[in-house]
Amino acid sequence: MFKKKSLLIVLLFLSFASFAQKITKQNSCFLYSGRVENLADDKVILIGPASSVSFNFKGNSCAILLQSVDVEEHHNYVALELDGEYIGRLKIEKGAMQSYPIIVSDKREKHHLTIYKATESANGKILFSGTTAQLTKSRTPENKKKIELIGDSITCGFGNDVSAVPCGSGLWYDQHNAYLAYGPVLSRALNIDYVLSSVSGIGMYRNWNDEHIEKAIMPEVYENLYLNKEITKLYDFAFQPDLVSICLGTNDLSDGDGKKERLPFSEEKYVSNYIAFIKTVYKHAPNTRIVLLNSPMVSGDKNVTLVRCLNKVIQAFENDTQHKTIALFKFESMKPNGCGSHPDITDDKIMADQLAPFFKKLLDEK
Repeated sequence: MFKKKSLLIVLLFLSFASFAQKITKQNSCFLYSGRVENLADDKVILIGPASSVSFNFKGNSCAILLQSVDVEEHHNYVALELDGEYIGRLKIEKGAMQSYPIIVSDKREKHHLTIYKATESANGKILFSGTTAQLTKSRTPENKKKIELIGDSITCGFGNDVSAVPCGSGLWYDQHNAYLAYGPVLSRALNIDYVLSSVSGIGMYRNWNDEHIEKAIMPEVYENLYLNKEITKLYDFAFQPDLVSICLGTNDLSDGDGKKERLPFSEEKYVSNYIAFIKTVYKHAPNTRIVLLNSPMVSGDKNVTLVRCLNKVIQAFENDTQHKTIALFKFESMKPNGCGSHPDITDDKIMADQLAPFFKKLLDEK
């Protein structure tokens, strides 16, 4: 009896070791994009909005191993793209690692799957631990132009997707879909690589409903991998963008919730912090071209103020001979139709369409 148990234990160990070895060897078939953290055991954490892992596989059988990881257990979301087609959002239930089957109806021999984090860094980590699919070697990535999109909830895709949970229901991130935010939509249209460095509610010198008292502002978190105050894990800035787009100001100019004390907007603090932040961007991407965006959520007198401030920022670099002239893009006025007066998926597409020719021109000049 003892020998039988010992043999069973050995067989189980060998089976596990074989599986672990298989995953390790397959890892060379995975491609990662965006703000991610590679772990020692060849697993990867998707951190930033629209960060992703992709792979090629044979046949029509595929399941992916995912886990939502945070201090407190809760669900999360990923968006899936199969063979270049968006196939929807997937809810990653709280708890232990789970296997999620991918429905593959196309009978072609080979397929390509990309898993995007639909939520943002503040929603915790999504741990990718491999796939059951028969992997094939990933093709060599194309040498594409690159952009980084820095921003707040608009850039994250906050409140844009009500396909599963209507506005006002569920948790605050149940309508997040970074895959369909304006930046990723724009990038796919222009066939360029991208990284989102965005955090909902964040500002350049203060945040939504916070006078930079309780929460960090973008200049404080930008250099940290997790876009928070955790300074032990720094972003490596290996991704060198040809273009950096900055869309920050909506929260600096907001009135908050109307209950908490809100000081008058300070043009001086906003402009000063913005100038210093651009210098930080140049420090990590010295050859990039910077574009400043106003906000589709800011209109009227506030938009006049915002554009005036952005022009002041640009003027501060008018004698800069080391970098290309900073550009300014102004969105056409819109009434956002997403949750919390944010753009919805249709609005994001409109924003992307507005930006596309402007960005293409700048990238072609690069």
